[in-house]
Amino acid sequence: MALQDGDPAPEFSLNDQNGQAVQLSQFRGQRVVIYFYPKDDTPGCTKEACNFRDQWSAFSKHNIAVLGISKDGAASHGKFIAKYDLPFTLLTDPEPCAVAEAYGSYGLKQFMGKEYMGMMRHTFVVDAEGRIEQAYTKVKAETMADDILQDLGLS
Repeated sequence: MALQDGDPAPEFSLNDQNGQAVQLSQFRGQRVVIYFYPKDDTPGCTKEACNFRDQWSAFSKHNIAVLGISKDGAASHGKFIAKYDLPFTLLTDPEPCAVAEAYGSYGLKQFMGKEYMGMMRHTFVVDAEGRIEQAYTKVKAETMADDILQDLGLS
């Protein structure tokens, strides 16, 4: 079941690129963008991360946190952050990807005629009270950050 605007955002605790636990509840009182992506340092995921990086000052100015989530480990996240100078946190949601599943962002995918279970490219804006403000299930990796800022009237 997909999350809808107005639904409570599922609470989670995941480790970041430094192995430190991060809870969604830590961000209560501010907006937070949670974006799920398939894999560090792949073309689409790099474009998406760099778009968030390039718009970081606008997110910071409006006190909006950004959290990227994939099933990659902390070491992979650390390298990805260093390589592209990413100023935000990346979280590890290891198999069976329970957090992604709670957000409807893990499931059956197809590539070159083969089906497999994987991370979907979905993005959620969570409001200051912990509710889904905007859910994006059709994401353009190159412009996701721009689209969020425009939709929130902040660009």
